[in-house]
Amino acid sequence: MTLLRQAEISVPASPVQAFPDYRVTSLIVACAIFMEQMDATVLATALPTMARDFHVTAPSMSIAITSYLLMLAVLIPASGAMADRFGVKRVFSASIGVFVAGSILCAWTSSLPFMVAARLLQGAGGAMMAPIGRLILLRMVDRRNLVSAMSWSLVPAFLGPLIGPPLGGFIVTYLDWRWIFYLNVPIGLLGFVLVRRLIPEIPNESAPARFDFLGFALCGIALGCLLFGFETIGQNTALLSAIALFTVGSLAGAGYLWHARQHPAPLVDLSLLKIDSFRLSVISGSLMRVTQGAQPFLLPLMFQIGFGLSAMRSGQLILATSLGALLMRTATPRLLRLVGFRRGMVVNGVLSSLGYAVCAFFRPDWPFGLMFALLVCCGAFMSFQFGAYNTVAYEAVPSSRMSAASSLYTTLQQLMLSVGVCSGALILKLSMGFEHHAEPRIMDFSIAFLLVSLISLSSTRWHVAFAPNAGHELSGHRAKTAP
Repeated sequence: MTLLRQAEISVPASPVQAFPDYRVTSLIVACAIFMEQMDATVLATALPTMARDFHVTAPSMSIAITSYLLMLAVLIPASGAMADRFGVKRVFSASIGVFVAGSILCAWTSSLPFMVAARLLQGAGGAMMAPIGRLILLRMVDRRNLVSAMSWSLVPAFLGPLIGPPLGGFIVTYLDWRWIFYLNVPIGLLGFVLVRRLIPEIPNESAPARFDFLGFALCGIALGCLLFGFETIGQNTALLSAIALFTVGSLAGAGYLWHARQHPAPLVDLSLLKIDSFRLSVISGSLMRVTQGAQPFLLPLMFQIGFGLSAMRSGQLILATSLGALLMRTATPRLLRLVGFRRGMVVNGVLSSLGYAVCAFFRPDWPFGLMFALLVCCGAFMSFQFGAYNTVAYEAVPSSRMSAASSLYTTLQQLMLSVGVCSGALILKLSMGFEHHAEPRIMDFSIAFLLVSLISLSSTRWHVAFAPNAGHELSGHRAKTAP
C-alpha cells in the first residue's frame, strides 16, 4: 500500500462555525458520553447479582455487555451519513432520547433475553452519541485547541466510570440493580436540553451522498455475525453455530470489501486507511482496545467471585482505574507537548500493557491500598494512550472526509472493545473447561489478564511506525528530524 505524505493532504485552518468557548462545547458533548460510560461501569459491578436474578452463570452475563457493544458496532458506520443527511444537532439529540428509552426498558426486564433486547435498543442510541459528539468537536474547534478540547470532552466521560463502580456497588448492596438504568433518565434529559439550546446547527460543506444501503447491510451482517460468533463460543453453545456465524460474517465482510471498491461513496470509506496517521492509530488502537474492553468485564468478576469481595468493595477498587484516567486527562496535553505523539505512544503503550498484566498477580491477601494504587496507574496509562490515538488519528484527514473518518474510527473502536469482552469471556470459559470447574477461579482470571495484555503489547510495532513529527501541529511538540 502506497503511503500518503501527510503534508500533501489539506487540513482546515479553522472550524466551520466558531463557538464562544470550545470548553462549553466539549462539556456538552461529554454529557452524553458521561451517561454512556457510567452505565457501562455500573452494569459491570452488578453482573454477579443480575446473574443470580436471571438464574444464569456470571460469565454468561457477558452477553448483556456485548449485545450493547454489538449494536454500537453495527450502527456506528451509519452515523456519519445520518449526521450529513439530517443534521448533526438533530441526530445527536435524537440518539440521547433513544438511549434513555432503552435504559427504561432495561430497568423493567425480568430475564436475560429481555435484557439483551433492551440493551440492543440502548445501543442503537449510544451508537450515534460518541461519533457524532466527536464530529461536533472536529468541525467546531480550531486545530490549536483540538487536543485540549478532546481532553475536556473526556473529563466528564471519565467521571462516569469514576462514579459508576462505587455507585453500582451501593445500589446492588442497598437498593435494587434496576436503579442503575433509572439513573440515565435525568442525565439524558439534561443532555438533550443542553444540546437543543446550546449546540448550533453545523452546515455541511457539500451535499450529502446517497445512503449506501447495500454497504450498510453487508457491514452490519459481517460485524454482527463475527461478534455473535465470539459470544457463542464464550457461552459454550453449539460449535457448529459459531462456525456458521463466522462463515457468514467472513463472506459478508469480503462482500463489503468488494462493494466498497466499486461504490463512489461507500458507507465505511476504507480508503481513509491510506492516510498514515489514521491507519496507524486505527491498528495500534484496535489492539490496545482488546485489553481495555476485557478489563471492565474481568475485574468485577475476579474481585467478587475470585476474591469473595462485596459489590461495594469491588466497586471501590474498580474506581481506581477511572480516577487514574481522570487525573491523566489534565496532564495529557502537556505531556504530548513535551514528548510528542510517537515517543509517548511507544513508551506509554508498553506501560499500559504491563500495567494490566500485573492484575494477573492480584491475590485476596494483597493490601487494598496497593491494588488501588496499581489500578490508578493502569487507568492513567490507558487514558494517555487513548487521548493520543483519538487526536493524532485526524491529523491529516481533510475536513470534507471528517464524517467518514469519525464513523470508521468509532466503528473499529467499538468493535475491538466488543472483541475484548468476548475474548475475556472465552478465555475464562476455556480455562474453566480445562480444569473442569463450574465457576471461574483466581488462576482463570490470571490467565485471561496475561493473554489480553499480550494482545495490547503487540501494538508497539505500530507505534514505532509513526513519523517522529506525527501530530506536532496538534501537540506543539517539535521533534528532531533526520537531515
